[in-house]
Amino acid sequence: MTLTPTQPAPTRPALAPSPVLPHAAFGDAPAVVADGVAISHADLAARVADRAATWGPARRLVLVEGANQLDSLVAYLAALQHGHVALVVPDARASQLEAMVAAYDPDIVCTTDTPDDVRRPASAHDLHPDLALLLSTSGTTGSPKLVRLSRDNVASNAAAIADYLALTPADRAITTLPLHYCYGLSVLHSHLLAGASVVLTGLSVVDECFWELFGRTGATSFAGVPHTFDLLAASGFEDRELPTLRQVTQAGGRLDPDAVRHWSGFGRGRGWDLVVMYGATEATARMAWLPPDLAEEHPAAIGVAVPGGHLRLDETADDRPGVGELVYSGPNVMLGYAEHPADLALGRETTELRTGDLARCTDGLFEVVGRRNRYGKVFGLRIDLDAVEHTLRATVDRHARVVATDKSVHVFLTRGRGSTAARGLVTSHCGVPAHAVRLTVLDRLPVTATGKPDYVALGDLAELADTAPAEGAATDSVRADFVRVLGRPDAADGDSFVDLGGDSLSYVELATRLVDHFPGGLPAGWHTRSIGELERLRATVVDGPVRRRTVRLDTTVALRALAILFVVASHVDLVALEGGAHLLLALAGFNFARFQLSAAGDAGTRCRHGLSGLAQLVVPSVLWVGGVALLLGSYDLTTALFVRELVNGSEWDDQWQLWFLESLIWITAAALAVTCVPALHRLERRTPFRFALAVLAVAALARFAEVGLRAGPTERYTTLVVAFFFVLGWAGARASTTRQRLLVTALAAALTIGFFGQPHREVIVLGGFLLMLWVPHVSLPSWLARAAGILAGASLFIYLTHWQVYPALEDSGHQWLALVASITVGVAYGRVVRPLHQAVGRAILRSR
Repeated sequence: MTLTPTQPAPTRPALAPSPVLPHAAFGDAPAVVADGVAISHADLAARVADRAATWGPARRLVLVEGANQLDSLVAYLAALQHGHVALVVPDARASQLEAMVAAYDPDIVCTTDTPDDVRRPASAHDLHPDLALLLSTSGTTGSPKLVRLSRDNVASNAAAIADYLALTPADRAITTLPLHYCYGLSVLHSHLLAGASVVLTGLSVVDECFWELFGRTGATSFAGVPHTFDLLAASGFEDRELPTLRQVTQAGGRLDPDAVRHWSGFGRGRGWDLVVMYGATEATARMAWLPPDLAEEHPAAIGVAVPGGHLRLDETADDRPGVGELVYSGPNVMLGYAEHPADLALGRETTELRTGDLARCTDGLFEVVGRRNRYGKVFGLRIDLDAVEHTLRATVDRHARVVATDKSVHVFLTRGRGSTAARGLVTSHCGVPAHAVRLTVLDRLPVTATGKPDYVALGDLAELADTAPAEGAATDSVRADFVRVLGRPDAADGDSFVDLGGDSLSYVELATRLVDHFPGGLPAGWHTRSIGELERLRATVVDGPVRRRTVRLDTTVALRALAILFVVASHVDLVALEGGAHLLLALAGFNFARFQLSAAGDAGTRCRHGLSGLAQLVVPSVLWVGGVALLLGSYDLTTALFVRELVNGSEWDDQWQLWFLESLIWITAAALAVTCVPALHRLERRTPFRFALAVLAVAALARFAEVGLRAGPTERYTTLVVAFFFVLGWAGARASTTRQRLLVTALAAALTIGFFGQPHREVIVLGGFLLMLWVPHVSLPSWLARAAGILAGASLFIYLTHWQVYPALEDSGHQWLALVASITVGVAYGRVVRPLHQAVGRAILRSR
């Protein structure tokens, strides 16, 4: 069945902490989409009531398997809405189901695809009147310790979430998390309370069928834990067109600040918001949220308390000034814990939640800086480290210790024989993948002065282990390639290519090297991702070096190689393929937007990044041209200083040979000057595509004012006339939707066709531009891709030096030799000046 995407609805009704289940106000509006069928709020309510009626009137403890299926959803809502106590457990995990049944002896057991097991007509337990929901406090560790939640807890937190996410009946979330997980349940609760709808699926975000379902049902949002975003990056999410998506939420553990900045910026460009959140089962779900417009400036923050809640710091918990344990209070704070059936009779035992997280507050935003208790959160799973450690000590090594970082569960043993068993036990017990379990064997485990386990020392060892290469990893790391290409031995895991001042030339070389780590193609937007994130993505794609006959190469790299080949081949009279230099201008504009304009930070930071890239273009050029002017007298001072257009006439002579470099330098400088003005910097950040269109309009007007539709034989090489090619590339880089790319396509055709009055030139320039705009990668044989990388990386130097190389060989009739010699000298000059090229960029980036 094909569903029409939900249309925007009028003003949403006021939300109140009342029933979570839909009521008459939402009637026939869709509530759930399951198996291609849309079920209305009224229909869902009827199904829930019918299910509850089969159990009888007595209030009981109902165990429900939390599968992302309609049957499980109806059973859960029947228990919650009709006064029972719902105990939600993971689905398809027989051992955990059996353990929970044995520990709590539920009155009714609802498992997927089987009839409800109504074990007794009345409850065997004394159930407190306020008790409504029981959830595991430790994710999938199997701990029998449960969180006791009231109906008011659930309703108030659902209302708060619906409030700050501004949910309306037009919203539709697709399930990416299981319903036994408090985060997954909170998505359900908040959407039903707001009259919105939920698409039920057990598919993963790496499944193509998931995204087909997303588009078919008109979903507007999805939720993710940190690992979800690794999967999105590795599975081509950034290449997808999702016109109905308006919001992506993140919780379940700390997302790396670089990843927050990346996804927030990417989403802003695509029309959706990233909402970073913080919570715990003990707070029903959410305690804090970060307004989307603050994510890029404060990517490490968890934000502010949810509506109706309050956060404070207990600074007695830490010696550092301004740092304390994060304490939350609000109507969603749990009643307390349950460890035995008798605890189900208890009422409220707590009014505030001590999170165990150490935090600080800056500019009104809270930021978690560490933990003080013995729980860890890995891949979004909250893990009871003491419970895992107890099991390991009982079965594998009586001295075993366990700690966790954001990335891994670390097991410390005193003997290696139990390593395999330990890894398997932790993997199955905690539900984390095997590669997230790291084992270390020590002769003696550290202890404190009082003889207690020194978990601080073990935590330090775990952090060190996280920075070391994993078993089987390639010795030539992603970071090593960054250091080698950019000349930045100080490159850290949190740095990206853009942060390190990379320019278009180093982009080409680094992209070519990184293909060895990502043979299936580089992750979209890799130049803005941190080194650490790229290392993690590589681990999810391959387990070791992979060599393939074909590789996916960035289209801009292939086009740069082809363009410089066309330039030189035309000049040596081998083929008449003019237009390569104008295509290079468009590629330069595209890369200007990708690198200089993507640098995080204020206008000053952008200016330093831009000046770094400009200097890396100017310095090697001035050295060569100045040297040629002194030794051969081929160029005068105006050419060496790239001010020829200001003082020379319009007649073509040798001083015009470097028109492309002069135009590129002055156009880049002008673009940088405009975007470094603080007010314009902020405007460009807010509306990058519209800003680029405005600049393109100015450049196009300048071209038409100067030459009209067609440029003359010399005019086509002047800065003011060709600037629009650079800005077209800029606009192409900022076009993030199909509609925007179609607009840029139309503008490119309108501005290029007729400009030269030579169809073959216009085909080369326009065809290359459209390839860059619409085809992000091309598949090439590995040897050809590497050759293209070398050519593209040296394109500036080949253009700069070939004027002094080819004439003598061309005059003697050796055109092919002239072509090869020109390329060889250019590549060699690039290698010679590389240390200076890198040093200049570093010096400017480090200046303040």
